Order: sequence, then C-alpha cells, then structure tokens
Amino acid sequence: MIKFGTGGWRALIGEDFTKANVCLLAQGLADLMTQHTPGSQAAEPIFVLGYDRRFLSDKAAKWLAEVLAGNEIKVYFINQVAPTPLVMYTVKKMNAPFGATITASHNPADYNGVKLFTAGGRDAKEEVTTFLEKLIAKVDPAAIRRLDFAEAIAQNRIEIIDPFNDYIDTILSMIDTTAIKKRKLRVVLDPMYGVSKTCLQTILVTTRCEVMVIHDRHDTLFGGRLPSPTTHTLHRLRNIVVENGFDLGIGTDGDADRIGIINERGEFIAPNQILALLYYYLLRYKGWTGGAVRNLSTTHLLDAIARDFGEKCYEVPVGFKHISAKMEETNALIGGESSGGLTIRGHIPGKDGIFAASLLIEALSITGKSLSKLLAEIEAKYGSYHMAERNIAFPATRKTALREKIFDRQNLPAFGLKIAQTSTLDGLKIYFETGAWLSIRFSGTEPLLRIYAEADTESTATALCNIMVEHLGLN
Repeated sequence: MIKFGTGGWRALIGEDFTKANVCLLAQGLADLMTQHTPGSQAAEPIFVLGYDRRFLSDKAAKWLAEVLAGNEIKVYFINQVAPTPLVMYTVKKMNAPFGATITASHNPADYNGVKLFTAGGRDAKEEVTTFLEKLIAKVDPAAIRRLDFAEAIAQNRIEIIDPFNDYIDTILSMIDTTAIKKRKLRVVLDPMYGVSKTCLQTILVTTRCEVMVIHDRHDTLFGGRLPSPTTHTLHRLRNIVVENGFDLGIGTDGDADRIGIINERGEFIAPNQILALLYYYLLRYKGWTGGAVRNLSTTHLLDAIARDFGEKCYEVPVGFKHISAKMEETNALIGGESSGGLTIRGHIPGKDGIFAASLLIEALSITGKSLSKLLAEIEAKYGSYHMAERNIAFPATRKTALREKIFDRQNLPAFGLKIAQTSTLDGLKIYFETGAWLSIRFSGTEPLLRIYAEADTESTATALCNIMVEHLGLN
C-alpha cells in the first residue's frame, strides 16, 4: 500500500518502490487533479515535476509524467537533477496547483519516494495525502492511462523546462551580495553526492567566495554513507576545513533541503544552533521583526531569543507542512526543525538548504565574525542548550504495545526531574520544571522510534534519552 508520511511517500526500491506503484500513484494524482480539484474543469491542469540523483529517480519521474500526460495534464518537466527546494520554488513561480519531486531525501540509498507539493510550493497537507491514498487504492491497474514520454513531448503534453537561473537569481536578490563579496570567505561544499552543487556553487562563486567542492560525482550509493549531513557523516569535510584553513564547511542532504555545518575549528554545528543563529541574526543585525515556528523536537533556544526581542515562538507537530502553515497564519519570520531544514518569510514555504547556506554566508559577512564567535555571543546571552537524540529500530510486532504504553497510558520512568506538563500534540512530549524536555514519537518516514531531549548540559540530555530507552526495553 502507498502511504504518505511527514516527508512524502518513501519505500524500499524493488519492494514497494516499483514502476507499478509509481504508476498507481500517478493515476491517483491524475484523478485528484481532474476530478476532485476545484476549478480543474475551467483551466488546463498543470504539474511541475523534478527528480534527484537516486537510483531510478530519473526513470520514475518519466513514469509519473507519462501517466499524468495520458490523463491530459500538462507536465512541466525539469531538465536535469534538481534540488527539492528548486522544484517547490517552480511550483510557486508557475502558480501550479500541484508538483512533485522523486526523492527519498536523507533516507538510505535503497529507498526512493515521492514528495508532493500543492499550490504555493508547499508540502501537501495530511488531508490531501490521505484523500490521495484513498484514490490510489481505487485505481484499477488495467485502467491506468499512459502516453509515451517522447510522444507526450511531441504533443506538448510534457514540456521540458530549465528554472535554475530564475531560482538562483531569486536567492541572490534576497541576500547582501555586496557584503559577501567584500568578506571573501573560503568555503568547502559537500553535496554528499546529491543535487546541491549546481545551485549553491553558482551562488558562492557569484558572491566571490573561494569554493572547494567534494563528493560531487554521481553515486547512487552516496559513497556508502547515509546522505544526511550529521557529525557522523561529515568527517572528510571537517578535516579539509581544518587542514586548509577554510572559514566554513557546508554539507547538504541528498535532495538539498537540509544543511549541516562545520565551523572554522572543524566543529560540527548542530542544525538547532544554525536555526537559532539565523533567527538571532535577522532580529539583532538586520533589524527584522517576527516570531519563530519550530516543531516539538526543536530547540527551545528559539523561544528564549523570541522573548528577548518581544516576539513569540510557536510549537507545531513534526512535518514542515505544519511549520509553513503556522508561519503563514502568524506571519512569522523564520521556521525550522532540528533535522536541518528552515525557511524565512517571503521565500518558499518549505525547507531550503541552499537558501539557508546562503543566508549563513551573509550573516558571517555582515557581522564580520567567525561562526564560533557568533555562537559564543548567543550562548553568553541566552545560556547553554544541548540536544541528545536516539533513533531506535523496533520489531513491527511491538508498535501497538509501545504506542499504548507511552502515548495512551503515559507509563513513564523516573527521570529524576520534576515534570511540569506533558503534551500529546505529536507523540508525547514531557516538559520538566528545569526547562529541559523530552519528546518521543514514531518516525513518519522510517520504521524508527525517535527520542529527543534538550537540557542545559549534554550529559543531562543524554541521560534523559537513555532512561527512556531503557524503560521501553529497546536497548
């Protein structure tokens, strides 16, 4: 069965991610657009489609496009591997009601999937994907309508487009290129064998940064690493930054909607810190105003910064669609999550690692400070915030029992800290009177139980996670 999680539909290649299932999904999408989308009869329905460098991504994009074209939907097909944020930007720019990219983001190399976008370039809401799942379940495979890719181009049902320059120019227009040119930063870029190189390298070179690129060849196995920019996967980036005296190392995940950063000392800077730094920078140095939106597994340092500037921080469930919706509702300045995705007001309503990296380059240039000094400035003002995380695999047979124990009955261990309150907004979140917190929820993209904790010391945060893992018997 095709089920959408917080980051779209993702499945093992050859098991559930197959040509047959991609075509089923495409026919469901076509039915959604032609039969269930208001106003679809008044104008030609259009769809923007992109794909990343994963195994089968290019072919799967054509399979999906052929079915949409066979249902008389005009498909604007991006002409080369593309970052997810570029696809979202193009959906927004073209006023398309729907779009998608073929990607499994930061999942292991044996996964692929589909991220679905709706009008404005936002992640499809749960009510849309739930309804789509029902339509897909009704599709008769024998009734799927397809038009050969080449023939669809000849009939103008598929049009090849190149939105790269427009996307890059838009980002350049949103940052202070003059200040960046004066700073002349030295940057190492690690696309992690993904799709960020063309866009991000162009932006960095245009702003006169000295750029070195590593891990940029096409490798569907991602060099044997998980294509997620973390302290465990950016060892070579760290070494190159230190050994060659670079100002910064930037890692992007497989589809370039998230970043991981190495500072001038070779230290991995957690996404929580980058999100907080950019919020602080926009308020303190740019003089902008507005609240922040974070999911429940993201640092409360954002709350402290917001309070200091008379703003408000809003907490939402995991899934960037919740962040973008709350940003729109409150006119918040920034929104982000602990996994490394963020956006700001006025840009696309979705994660953009390329824009986030560009804004960070501007922050270093405008302030004239190193990344470590900027973070030290924030810590001196707001104190220490340390995050710990555990991702625990569990037997599928235990999922119901775990849900009942933790989420339904709230059978909790003795943490050694007094609990102030709990929340079931998404899984379970425990707020302690000290300001520390712990959240636990099932992953929406992988068969994992995700546990996050934050406290004023790393040891306390780690201990909170370990206590919960032991309590669940999942060691």
